[in-house]
Amino acid sequence: MVAGQETLGQRIRALRIRQGVSQAQLAFPELSDSYISLIESDKRVPAPSVIELLAAKLNCSATYLVSGVSEEVVDELRVTLDYAEIALQNGAAEEARARFAEVLSNTDAVALPELLQQARWGHALALEAAGALEEAIAELRQLTAETSPEADLEQWAKVHVALSRCLRERGDISAGVEVAEEALRKLIASGADSTDGAVHLGASLLAAYIERGDLVRARQLADQLIARAERIGSPRAKMAAYWEAAYVAEVRGNYEEGMELAERALPLAGAMDDPRSAHRLRMVYAGLLLRARPEQAEQAREMLLRIREQIDSSSAGEIDVALCLVELARAEIVLGRPAEAVTLAHEALDLLGDSPRRAGAWALTVLGEAYVRLGRTEDAVEVLTRAATLMEEMESSREAAQAWFDLAELLGETGAADGPRLGAYRRALACAGL
Repeated sequence: MVAGQETLGQRIRALRIRQGVSQAQLAFPELSDSYISLIESDKRVPAPSVIELLAAKLNCSATYLVSGVSEEVVDELRVTLDYAEIALQNGAAEEARARFAEVLSNTDAVALPELLQQARWGHALALEAAGALEEAIAELRQLTAETSPEADLEQWAKVHVALSRCLRERGDISAGVEVAEEALRKLIASGADSTDGAVHLGASLLAAYIERGDLVRARQLADQLIARAERIGSPRAKMAAYWEAAYVAEVRGNYEEGMELAERALPLAGAMDDPRSAHRLRMVYAGLLLRARPEQAEQAREMLLRIREQIDSSSAGEIDVALCLVELARAEIVLGRPAEAVTLAHEALDLLGDSPRRAGAWALTVLGEAYVRLGRTEDAVEVLTRAATLMEEMESSREAAQAWFDLAELLGETGAADGPRLGAYRRALACAGL
């Protein structure tokens, strides 16, 4: 019989008979023989404490009684899971993906729901880190359908945050907004709005609003998140709120305000057991430094070089590496080295491949700016057109509008015909909703 098909009562009865113990002997002194009879006939479900007691009397593990999987098999699966999680943390996304898949393909894992959920969650993160966004989204959608905030609020929130993030990284911003909005509404309706999970969902929604160009709602939500996080008081909640509020300030052009908020978040990031978020926050800070204080561009570059070394040996995926390369390219442009920026932008694009990604659009934008600095106007026009078109297709309306506007200005400077230049202006206005 396959593990998990035999019932708990049947396993207890089989072990008792095999050991030559009567129901009365198994029950004595804590239980009654009639209660053991009810358990063995599956007419009563014993409490966890009773299962532990019976397991000790029958010289087996409670896990075996509940699942039918031997302790040796469980230990092997747990070791494989541990190995997979270490590989993910160390940046070996493909190795992690293979190890998590090994657990998922084990027939005994079906009888171990907690272990199975852990493997599926890790597998989804490994898929994301490996750049397999479509597969990661499919896995995360299944997990969101099967988890509930009542069972584990924090994990439920993490799964929805990850799904929203993957959708946005794929370029499906509206879907990312919808996932985060619906999940946050559910938490607020259940009275769980003053939790770390609610703040992280709010931060995810805030990022989606910014990417969609909805800056008014983003600013309102940023203020609400900071107030909520400071009321909760947890470092994790405050870091998420300050981080996304810094992003809002940057987009609005309030670089010094963004710097102040990022500087409040940075010390909190060091205390979190989440290296990926810490790396991304430091990238945000370095980007703000480039924009707010260009005279400190070399300091920002050195920070980004350190981040790149760290993410090469962490759970960061190719998207994080590409984002770091894009910011490094920006730093090189500010430092007057556009040729180095071209190399870095191409490295980011090679890493991301042909799939439409927001990170790819950003890399194209930086590449276009570097070409402008090098006087390679035709290359700049071609690359910026690709970037603007890609952003528009991915619903990044604010960024698309800026890209079309920059392209129109460049066409004007080069003396291009009125048709292409005016066309670019019209696209910019359309993306801005005008």
